Amino acid sequence: MEQFGTHNPAIELATAGFAGAKSVRYNFTAASLYEESIRRGEAELTAHGALRALTGQHTGRSPKDKFVVRDANTDDQIWWDNNKPMSPEHFALLKQDMLAHAAGKELFVQDLIGGADEANALSTRVVTELAWHSLFIRNLLIRPERSTLDAFMPKLTIIDLPTFKADPERYGCRTETVIACDLTNGEILIAGTFYAGEMKKSVFTALNYLLPARGVMPMHCSANVGPDGDAAVFFGLSGTGKTTLSADPARTLIGDDEHGWGEDGIFNFEGGCYAKTIRLSAEAEPEIYATTQRFGTVLENVVLDENRIPDFNDGSLTENTRCAYPLDFIPNASETGRAGHPKTIIMLTADAFGVMPPIAKLTPDQAMYHFLSGYTAKVAGTERGVTEPEATFSTCFGAPFMPRHPSEYGNLLKELIGRHGVECWLVNTGWTGGAYGTGKRMPIKATRALLAAALSGELSKADFRADPNFGFAVPVAVEGVESGILDPRSTWADAAAYDAQANKLVTMFIDNFAKFEGHVDGGVRDAAPGFRVAAE
Repeated sequence: MEQFGTHNPAIELATAGFAGAKSVRYNFTAASLYEESIRRGEAELTAHGALRALTGQHTGRSPKDKFVVRDANTDDQIWWDNNKPMSPEHFALLKQDMLAHAAGKELFVQDLIGGADEANALSTRVVTELAWHSLFIRNLLIRPERSTLDAFMPKLTIIDLPTFKADPERYGCRTETVIACDLTNGEILIAGTFYAGEMKKSVFTALNYLLPARGVMPMHCSANVGPDGDAAVFFGLSGTGKTTLSADPARTLIGDDEHGWGEDGIFNFEGGCYAKTIRLSAEAEPEIYATTQRFGTVLENVVLDENRIPDFNDGSLTENTRCAYPLDFIPNASETGRAGHPKTIIMLTADAFGVMPPIAKLTPDQAMYHFLSGYTAKVAGTERGVTEPEATFSTCFGAPFMPRHPSEYGNLLKELIGRHGVECWLVNTGWTGGAYGTGKRMPIKATRALLAAALSGELSKADFRADPNFGFAVPVAVEGVESGILDPRSTWADAAAYDAQANKLVTMFIDNFAKFEGHVDGGVRDAAPGFRVAAE
């Protein structure tokens, strides 16, 4: 077996199972991985120097194909209603067969870190079959100094072999695609999918399992910090604006997707960003757009024209087009990936029903209710079969990555909010003046103005009204924002139609939260919405 790049006996021992591989290429940098990706026909160069790769039939994650090994350690720790179990025997057999499948192949190894807080960092070794996958994960995780690699010892190992097709009968999985997580032994196996995001989310899953036991809150969120050290956290599902709104040139970006909140404040899990690029424009998101024209960025499923210029308006391959780049490609990114305790928490939703106001202030109980609910909405055209708005409730704003019961994360978040006196806001980046198809998308200018007022503390001084459906506090007037937009009912041409739509959404919230009622206190239960209709 040929070996290339930085390696040592510890690495060779850890990858001994790949003794039959044709070569193992250790910790290659971006230039070498570009060369390998193109040489092997995995990806191509764009006109501006980025690397474009396609992922075939899997253009997103496969949450139904994700499994957690059920053993003596995980049996009473995992939320099995949300996580599919796999036996240790099936995992061992899957690993054995994947190692055999790697024989004769060129493999790539990256030694990286998940977590910018040294006390809670997860040293992670990623073994990939594809060179562009190696570049992707090198961009997304924290890259240790090369001088430290000789002493690198992984606590988590990920093996990603897309060309291995799993046999459901043999391994106890669902399809030929499988993401198998052995959280006790720190091993994750990924097979049957070329979608690179599975690797990134596997690290998040492991940290979500490990950190709560240490009193550290893992969060699916972006984060930034102002010039006065006022940190802010942005929770939100895909498409709600988490990456866009945290990329504020007036504030330092800590990270765009995954963070921890511990004793000393918040810290990024990652060393890069994985931003959606569908309909990306230089005018609306200049910092993110600029990264797509740089050497080192990976474009995933982005359509290129005949001159290899990306067409970000073309969603013919998928609406989930992405770019993956190192965090330092953003001019105002944090060098440390850390900040103090947050002053503000923003919970983002894209309400396609046109019911929610553009911003609302939450009490700690309301914040826990909406955190556990994790509401947003899908709209027609984004997924096959979706013809009208559909509510999505992804608890903790990231259910597929939550090994533990949501109440563990929710109670920890509520305790931290109370201890540090954090202000919480719910921001709707969805529709106003009607539901999707009738109304229009919330103006980004208004959203940014409301966010700026919330982050500065000015919004807390406003006059508020109680929302008749959700009970949270909604500002009556905000400088620079059209007052009418703050009252969603007044933006509808038919008030009765609004009331019917609001009651429909309230019912969805209540039905969804039923499974959590036995795990929260009375204050959180009382934060539920009700069938309260505004007066004419």
